[in-house]
Amino acid sequence: MRDPQWVRAIRFVVLVVLTVFVVVPLYVMVTSSVKPLADVQGLFTFWPSAITFTPFVEMWKTVPLAQYFANSLWISLGASVLSVLIAIVAAYALSRYRFRGRTGFLSMVLSTQMFPGILFLLPLYLIYVNIDRTAGIHLFGSRIGLVLTYLTFSLPFAIWLLVGYFDSIPRELDEAALVDGSSPFGALIRVVLPAALPGVAAVTIYAFMTAWTEVLFASVLTTTDTRTLAVGLRGYATLSNVYWNQVMAASVVVSLPVVVGFLVLQKALVRGMTAGAVKA
Repeated sequence: MRDPQWVRAIRFVVLVVLTVFVVVPLYVMVTSSVKPLADVQGLFTFWPSAITFTPFVEMWKTVPLAQYFANSLWISLGASVLSVLIAIVAAYALSRYRFRGRTGFLSMVLSTQMFPGILFLLPLYLIYVNIDRTAGIHLFGSRIGLVLTYLTFSLPFAIWLLVGYFDSIPRELDEAALVDGSSPFGALIRVVLPAALPGVAAVTIYAFMTAWTEVLFASVLTTTDTRTLAVGLRGYATLSNVYWNQVMAASVVVSLPVVVGFLVLQKALVRGMTAGAVKA
């Protein structure tokens, strides 16, 4: 049955309002990135009086944006790859085997998502500083330290999502592979993992986006050499001026990897999120 006309009208209005809230800030960001600085700092206009691509050139000189970009890419890829590898093995064990403490471990993994991240900032800072001082392992201010930090955020969600996804894959596939002489790990790699690629894609995108856009921990646990893009954008604000057009130009460039990756993998992301939420 079709919805009443007034329901469709309300739905249309709500969708239009939500679209405006999403599109207008993006439009302002893009148009401000091609405006002269005087236009951005002056009276706001929806269309630039003059279009210039100078901000896209100058933004690399005002701050070491290329270095920040490389740091963010290194850290985000490291966190996402580690999250996926560990989550695949852990989720497969939790999905296919029954052992004492399994339910408690799953509950503990899920409960970690209930706490705000800021609660872990000071403990992680003290842990990294003490490890540097006592063991000589350089974690504070290093990219490896930030990778481990982001791993603690993305791994619980990755495990929980993949457990649900593996549960939706028939166990008969594993049993058939074992009958054919494959080991449990071989069954995971050759049979289960290819069927779970949408879930793996969803986990990868989530872990990458979490690390790419995080600001709080990157502000405290990095140095000038390891600073990420999310933190480095503050460099466009000086004591005497704020280069708003360069900020917007850099924001456009920073957003591109995530947007392109999402557009390429959006179907796999949707399949992974929905299938992982339903048990077969």
